[in-house]
Amino acid sequence: MELIVKKFGGSCLADQAAMKNAARIVSETCKSGAKVIAVVSAQGNTTDLLIRRAAALSDTPSDRELDVIMSAGEQLSAALLSIAVNEAGASAISLLGWQAGIATNGKFGSARIQNIDLKRIKTELQTHDAVVVAGFQGVDRFGNMTTLGRGGSDTTAVAVAAAFGASRCEIYSRIDGIYTADPAVVPEAVKLKEIDYGAMQELAFLGVKVLNPRAVELAQKYGVVLEVRSAFSDSAGTIIRENAKMEKMLISGVTKKSETALIRISGLEDSAAAFHMFGLLASAYINVDIILQSAVTQGNGEIAFTVEKENADDAVRLIRESGICPENALFCDKNVSKVSVVGVGMESHHGVAKAIFEALSKEKINVRLISSSELRFSVVVQKEDADRTVRAIHRVFINV
Repeated sequence: MELIVKKFGGSCLADQAAMKNAARIVSETCKSGAKVIAVVSAQGNTTDLLIRRAAALSDTPSDRELDVIMSAGEQLSAALLSIAVNEAGASAISLLGWQAGIATNGKFGSARIQNIDLKRIKTELQTHDAVVVAGFQGVDRFGNMTTLGRGGSDTTAVAVAAAFGASRCEIYSRIDGIYTADPAVVPEAVKLKEIDYGAMQELAFLGVKVLNPRAVELAQKYGVVLEVRSAFSDSAGTIIRENAKMEKMLISGVTKKSETALIRISGLEDSAAAFHMFGLLASAYINVDIILQSAVTQGNGEIAFTVEKENADDAVRLIRESGICPENALFCDKNVSKVSVVGVGMESHHGVAKAIFEALSKEKINVRLISSSELRFSVVVQKEDADRTVRAIHRVFINV
């Protein structure tokens, strides 16, 4: 019998009507003869509300207790959807992460799935049409509840699909697929029928919030075919798989990431100072993305790089405390965005950089930093120029 994994995002479960709609989707699939494992996120902004309740009691709540609190949102969603599926005419039962056999490491707030014990879910599927699993959570070897980080329900769904060898994993949200750009920014953006894992992972990492990058990485590793589709439309979504047919398009998409900060440092003594600085940031789990460094000669070195905006203050503090550069030689700008063009073989196609800079020059958009790889070409611009940058680049590469 066919087994399908369906993951429902928070917007698909936000209220009573949305919950009943998700239950209809599950029950109709069951009535067609398939078994369903439904993985759920917390309703709407439930997770943020739970975090605020903890913050009202303490400025420094323990990571362990925060995971217990945050996992409650998915627990509520799982039970409610199970009730709704039963009312819709199919039999269902809800399971929390630990009940579903999802074992993780002990990294609270960003745990990694290490193993899934299939026995409980297999047993429940013998007597139920569907099992509803609380996403975003698992249990460590000491029995502590752990959470997988933002977007972790995507990872749960893909991991479950991989473990069971499901025929496919459907990711439901309000968005009906992956577009060449955000339609709210670029109205003429084109929905992709298919996209390969590598391009999708880059888009997810660079700002497309439809899918968690870790989930795409996991899908690629285990060959899980994904479909991103809307819970509120019957139209086909976007298929994500290896060797996807990209309709002869060089570019898969153009995206922006506004949660970016630019740090610039001058007066570096030598290359060893830069090595020491990046070592400090790495030890604090602060990821550095785009890096631009000038030649370092006798205290005249300059380096610029980007970090996540939420990590900018910690990065600046660590650099200042290290004494790597003079006090007045460190500059941090949080009013920037990273705009990226993603496509297979970017570096091997001639004229990509020329076309981008020509388009931005016509729009009088100043580029602060540049980075390129086989899959992407990124520029850092002022935040107020980000949408214009996306539109300008999209016009160059996407034929509509």
